[in-house]
Amino acid sequence: MALRSTLRLGLTAVSFWPFLPIAARAPVYGRLVFELAIDKRVPWVRKAILGLAAAYVISPIDFIPDFIPFISRVDDVVVTIIALDLFLEGVPRELMIEKMYTLGIDGRELERDMEAARRFLPLPIRTIARRLPALIEASADVVRAELEARGYIETDDKDKEAISA
Repeated sequence: MALRSTLRLGLTAVSFWPFLPIAARAPVYGRLVFELAIDKRVPWVRKAILGLAAAYVISPIDFIPDFIPFISRVDDVVVTIIALDLFLEGVPRELMIEKMYTLGIDGRELERDMEAARRFLPLPIRTIARRLPALIEASADVVRAELEARGYIETDDKDKEAISA
């Protein structure tokens, strides 16, 4: 029985080997994400994705219940990878280069690490996740229109032009 547990633990550790370089650079990547999240040039939808992911990871409600060992943490990892990937994908290229230069991050390392993390996700999940920013924007437009119709908020012509653009 002990051999079986040791083998299972070893296989679990091996399955996470692509994340070791990312874990080593986590403080620098965390600083990059923080700097980008507070920057006004990053679209609000991408920031919302980070917020939703953080809320999901912190929330006690999960797709896979927490009492199931090992697998219960996989959904948190998947949500985190998807959120970071979508967030970084939505950052304007010039801003990303500026922040990486400021923090001394090699863009090739970042892309290699993100690619290793993406390989962890099945293709159907990645495909569905790519639609998330458009879904969030559409939902916000519906809520905004409903609030305007009920008279809770007012938008002037300048705001309407910015929304439609």
